[in-house]
Amino acid sequence: MRWAMRTAAVASVFLGLVLSTAAARAAGIQVLTVPSNDASPAISGAVWYPCATAPATLKLGPYLLSATKDCPVAGTKLPLVVISHGRTGSFLGHRDTAQALADAGFVVAAISHPGDNARDSSRTDELSAFVDRPADIKRLVDYMLGAWSHASVIDADRIGLFGFSRGGYTGLVVAGANPRFDARIGMCAGQTSTRSTSSSGSRATW
Repeated sequence: MRWAMRTAAVASVFLGLVLSTAAARAAGIQVLTVPSNDASPAISGAVWYPCATAPATLKLGPYLLSATKDCPVAGTKLPLVVISHGRTGSFLGHRDTAQALADAGFVVAAISHPGDNARDSSRTDELSAFVDRPADIKRLVDYMLGAWSHASVIDADRIGLFGFSRGGYTGLVVAGANPRFDARIGMCAGQTSTRSTSSSGSRATW
């Protein structure tokens, strides 16, 4: 299925996906790595999914999760939700949402956007982050439908996106929105960063 067709599903009403899922079950979890390519670095994250095994308490970074690591996926034709965090967030920022969706029968993939996350903010204030974030999500969806070890359980016609703050912007662009920065275009002349300095010397980020 072409990516353009997949993005139409991203714009689907999220509530409709929720109402169509199977009965609640436990959440499984796997570490996720989308391989690097010629132009972009590898992307790290995690996948939550329905699991028939009873959940255990799992420590991941500073957080305690109620999930079972690497358990078999329960179910077929499962809807997929991808998560895009806000500025300098991480794939664990919406772990409770991911776990709840997996409990309800979704496959959920969350990533840390390279250069704009809690551990690496080297490109957070670069304008290129606004271009690369949607590309990160495209790579994630392609990976989940292709190279992921359990790709066959995903229903490619039911894909949704959860985005918070800058992740909301990411989701809109993935779904086909055309960003217009006309109101701020004067601030961008000669700039490569989202940080600007006012006449008073204070700095702002947008």
